[in-house]
Amino acid sequence: MRSMLSATLIVVTMGTAQAQTTPPATAGAKPKTVATVPVRPALQKPEETANGMTQAERLALQSDLAWVGQYNGAITGDVSERMVNAIKEFQKSRGGKPTGVLNPQERGVLAETARRKQESVGWRIVTEPGTGARLGIPSKLVPQLASGVDGAKWTSPTGTVQVVLARRKEANPTTAKLAEREKKEPGRTVDYTVVKPDFFVLSGLQGLKKFYIRGMFKGDEVRILTILYDQATENTVEPVVIAMSSAFNAFPTGPQVAGPPPRKTVEYGTGVIVSDDGAIVTDRLVTDECIAITIGGHGNADRIAEDKEHDLALLHIYGARGLKPLNVGATGAKPALDLTGIADPQNQGGGNAVSSAKATATPIGSDVTLTPAPAIGFSGAAALDADGKFAGLALLKPVVVAGPANAAPASQAMLAPAETVRDFLKAHGVTANGTSSDAKAAVVRVICVRK
Repeated sequence: MRSMLSATLIVVTMGTAQAQTTPPATAGAKPKTVATVPVRPALQKPEETANGMTQAERLALQSDLAWVGQYNGAITGDVSERMVNAIKEFQKSRGGKPTGVLNPQERGVLAETARRKQESVGWRIVTEPGTGARLGIPSKLVPQLASGVDGAKWTSPTGTVQVVLARRKEANPTTAKLAEREKKEPGRTVDYTVVKPDFFVLSGLQGLKKFYIRGMFKGDEVRILTILYDQATENTVEPVVIAMSSAFNAFPTGPQVAGPPPRKTVEYGTGVIVSDDGAIVTDRLVTDECIAITIGGHGNADRIAEDKEHDLALLHIYGARGLKPLNVGATGAKPALDLTGIADPQNQGGGNAVSSAKATATPIGSDVTLTPAPAIGFSGAAALDADGKFAGLALLKPVVVAGPANAAPASQAMLAPAETVRDFLKAHGVTANGTSSDAKAAVVRVICVRK
């Protein structure tokens, strides 16, 4: 097709040139002209769009798609037809056009829906003490734990859902041998099998329950994760099974990103000065468990109050002069926002410059998401709308995904609305007396030092 189009263009060009250089055959006649059609560039394919994302963004995307029941593959961050089809199915489920590329609003809805699914089952990452294995556990579904030398078992109160981590010694194991042995367990009917050199997966029916098994070995140590659940719980449990499979690391050798990353010894965020006597509002998570909090250019600060429900913290610095508090009284109502903050030093070559980022605010239920998420360090950044009015505070939350150990963590951005911020300040006796709309002059770097 491309060669035919090229040939056509050559012919058209030659014909046009000839018409311009050959005099008309009849006096007064106009030379013939040939109309050309501009060639439009091909639209980018969904796979190409996905390849342009970071590994952390793809991991978070696959994880979220799995949690909403659209993706049933390994959560690796690799681009695949299965992932693109899952995106299209999610779009169709919401009545949208199945393009395979999520717009900011769709991505925000997907992230928030997945987060609520995780919260509903009590998803958390645990290290099983007896084996050191890392696995994801839906703690609200299986709150009862029994452990011993042979592994651990998590169960629901009525036994409808069971998670078993078993360990044993076996001479010269292979995944093929282990899979065959598990298939022969009484009452099992296997309808899906995957055997790789380093792991195997089986699923099917065991009596009246569905089962999923993932097994690995190292040397003569065998560790097998088995999930059993009543068929009546299938809609609830199956998305969890996908996450558990990808989160399971039988022999961890380093930190995992399947759960929230460990708190940093030194963490950087952004605060907004809201009064001329040194009151600063910021993200609560940035200032949690700090043995010292420092405000860049001003010295130490005290944490006066916190709001765990909305993740806000109130800091205070003393003796500072010439502060330019931000006007947080006028509420911005437009969804297109400018976020003003101070990125993590590693993101700006060790510097502390104030910078801005664009984001779109999307209400989802009682929450408001921001897409795209800004850089690390923007937790607590000021959000102003196109009219320069205060819209709220940007809050960065680690995304709970299941994936490989060497992947970088992703973040989800939320907005603490202006009204919520004002209510928080008022509840703690802060008179927000700022009159400036210059966010760059009002933001400061917040440095938290932990043990």
